[in-house]
Amino acid sequence: MQEAEPREPIKEQQLTSLRNLIQTLVGENAFYSPRLIDAGFADGCDSIADFCSCFPLTTKAEIVADQQSFPPFGSNLTYPVERYTRLSQTSGTSGQSIRWADTPESWQWMVDCWCAVLRKSDVGPGDRIFYAFSFGPFLGFWTAFNAGERIGAMCIPGGGMSTLARIKAIIDNQATVLCCTPTYAIHLGEIAKSNDIDLATANVKTIIVAGEAGAGIPATRALIEDFWPGARLWDHHGMTEIGPVTYECRQNPGLLHVLEADYIAEVIDPKTGSTVDPGMCGELVLTNLGRVGSPLLRYRTGDLVCLSAEERCTCGTLDMGLVGGIIGRTDDMVVIRGINVWPSSIEAVIRTFTDIVEFRMTSRRVNAMAELDVEIELQSNHDDPSGLCARVEAALRAAITLRIPVRTVEVGSLPRWEHKAKRWITQDKP
Repeated sequence: MQEAEPREPIKEQQLTSLRNLIQTLVGENAFYSPRLIDAGFADGCDSIADFCSCFPLTTKAEIVADQQSFPPFGSNLTYPVERYTRLSQTSGTSGQSIRWADTPESWQWMVDCWCAVLRKSDVGPGDRIFYAFSFGPFLGFWTAFNAGERIGAMCIPGGGMSTLARIKAIIDNQATVLCCTPTYAIHLGEIAKSNDIDLATANVKTIIVAGEAGAGIPATRALIEDFWPGARLWDHHGMTEIGPVTYECRQNPGLLHVLEADYIAEVIDPKTGSTVDPGMCGELVLTNLGRVGSPLLRYRTGDLVCLSAEERCTCGTLDMGLVGGIIGRTDDMVVIRGINVWPSSIEAVIRTFTDIVEFRMTSRRVNAMAELDVEIELQSNHDDPSGLCARVEAALRAAITLRIPVRTVEVGSLPRWEHKAKRWITQDKP
């Protein structure tokens, strides 16, 4: 008898969920029903492989165009609009914002996904979770807040507070878990330091970050954990339009696992659309299996990832592994004098210099040539700005093989972000 493949139970579970989803969408969802019928899935699906090879990719541009044609929510609604009780909106950092409506059932599915993320991060009953962000229109940590309640933790909202007030609330309420972006975890540390607040006195043992690729960068991870002594950093990623997707590996910091009970995940070559081999990098494509009210099938996320070569992780899971987490975005890369440059590759160098408080990267075209420069903001008492700029330029040249000009700016002049940081600026010059 042939031995069953280790991943066969995952594929069977995914196929069952996919069949149920397709059965619901055909004839009901105006956006996906004709696509499913045209691809030959009107009567169901025989295998995950057939689905991934025959069903077309969905792009953000298609979603944006659909919402423009059928305002305000688009035609990707499986039920009458009266069934929908939650509305979220993407941040728009990579283009036009899109709205996403959810039924109570779809919302609870996302809460269940976040419950899994919290449990995988050793968060449970008795913990006190501080959510250091304003509760805006994008999905953010809304579902994480509901999930914290679901697992029996105390949930402490941090909206409408200054950074200093949040630090005091974290300490005074003896919060054990902090949820925020990587950038804001650093900013909290900086403000605590400037106000002579020792974060070693805080009870925080767990920091869960999302919204940016920073936690996958070793130097950024080390900086956050230095600011928060005794706390373990856990990465996570998701998208407003797709849902909560990954959790960090317990044994391999920086490696993300996809919640494959809830998602069909593929990694493709962004240019050809073909599946990449294990150990290779490509674009993450996702199908969410439980957000039935407003699903996405084979959605091109734009997130660049490196697919783990190991079928079974050393932590024991068979869930797909993404080495280094989210490496970058397909629309973030610039080519400078023939070299591919990603924001994460710049940050990986900058974060090794502890005297740098904040930074910004600007790419521009000068006479049809792409150029890049970096601005850095130093601690107020730094005594050798020009020397540090020279050392940063040398480190960038060694890491990226490019000469990238670096200059200092006035203390406090660069913006700070509570949500997704916008450090990568694109400009055009004639």
